[in-house]
Amino acid sequence: MTKTLKVLFLAAEATPFVKIGGLADVAGALPRALRALSEEDTGGVKLDVRLAIPLHMVIRTEAATLRPVASFSLMRSGSELNAQVFETNSGDMPVYFIAGEPITNSASVYSSNSALDGEKYTFFSLAALEMIKHLDWEPDIIHANDWHTSLVSYALQIKHWDAEMQDTKSLLTVHNLPFLGPDIMGRLASYGLPLSATDLPKWAHAKPLPLGLWASKKNVAVSPTYADEMLTKEFGAGLEDFFASHKNSLTGIINGIDSESYDPEKDSAISTNYSAETLEERSWNKAALQKSTNLDIDSSIPLFGIVSRMTGQKGIDLALSALSRLRQESWQAVILGTGDSVIEKQAKRLEKLFPDRVKVEIRYDDKLARKIYAGSDMFLMPSLYEPCGLSQMVAMRYGCIPIARATGGLKDTIKNGETGFLFENANTKSLLKAMREALQVYKNNNHWKSMQRNAMAEDFSWGNSAKQYAALYKSL
Repeated sequence: MTKTLKVLFLAAEATPFVKIGGLADVAGALPRALRALSEEDTGGVKLDVRLAIPLHMVIRTEAATLRPVASFSLMRSGSELNAQVFETNSGDMPVYFIAGEPITNSASVYSSNSALDGEKYTFFSLAALEMIKHLDWEPDIIHANDWHTSLVSYALQIKHWDAEMQDTKSLLTVHNLPFLGPDIMGRLASYGLPLSATDLPKWAHAKPLPLGLWASKKNVAVSPTYADEMLTKEFGAGLEDFFASHKNSLTGIINGIDSESYDPEKDSAISTNYSAETLEERSWNKAALQKSTNLDIDSSIPLFGIVSRMTGQKGIDLALSALSRLRQESWQAVILGTGDSVIEKQAKRLEKLFPDRVKVEIRYDDKLARKIYAGSDMFLMPSLYEPCGLSQMVAMRYGCIPIARATGGLKDTIKNGETGFLFENANTKSLLKAMREALQVYKNNNHWKSMQRNAMAEDFSWGNSAKQYAALYKSL
């Protein structure tokens, strides 16, 4: 008889309902990939995975299509706080939306007001647990993501919730460790949640992500290398000693990409479709990108691409500095992104310095991003740290060779010299060395095409990640 393993997947955002960052892609794709696994993939277990997210104000235009399924109240500071649960389906997967005053009080998914976000996600996490009592469905595992939902693990661990949920296990995926969440001591007190004695550093004992990490049965970093890096002072965000003493509960599973959407054979956003077998067709995309950005149309000129948030973490300032020092070499660059105004201005200064070589677009533009993946020869990702990274995987799928720092998921997904170029130190000198090596290899057409085919042959689909998560669920 087939056993069904029930999993409630919690996140602050999820495609196609609301997207601010990469977490939405994960929460939109991984639960569906888990449900799509065969019993052969899962060792005879059927996965019933369901998703729950807040009913953010930006989703409320879709509220008419949602079915109300539950209404209840939480106690906050001695008063009842109403919560409502609505349901819809994404394919065959049930999706729950939780509403209530702390969620509707904020017009955005994330606020610059830490108190507002602390209240919103404390309410959401506790309402998600209360919701289970009102559904004809009880999860075996609750899979939380980042600080916004990590209080679920804490509430379960300290047995604050219903006795009937004492066998429910919790798992927490960390997508970006430095974002630990605000101090929520006041929030915990208002909802009647006591602070438990933990082995967390004193400064972290009332922050949601550390509390969730302490309480979860398993903690997952979004790449194996990032899991190792979290044990170090450089990447541990002050929790490295805690992780060292909880090593057995920490593992790493690389994220996937939507290989159906990111497919150069079918992508309607690019000018010419192609595959690893028809790589010569790819050159038309380079020509189209050069033409649309007013660069010289010349297939022999190496073209660097950057699609990124303009932040220090992404190492964009290193890329700009390195490009400015390549005066003697022949190259072009197309840069797309938005973020830190200082870095945006640096990028525009580079464009003024090399008006015939550099095109900078300060905006979010998915169609242009796809054209850059399909038309650039090399993709720059000199991140200071990168828990997983998705852009390097997308670039490789399009035959665009990444040049990246050997950190986190970049190190796990790029094979140095075979599918891309890796450098160790987060400085301009190391990046320049890797770029010059790539430019040298680019001159050897056969070698370059071999690297492109190797990169395009890599399988970064969600199915691989889903199988690893399924095994982890079973181990719990």
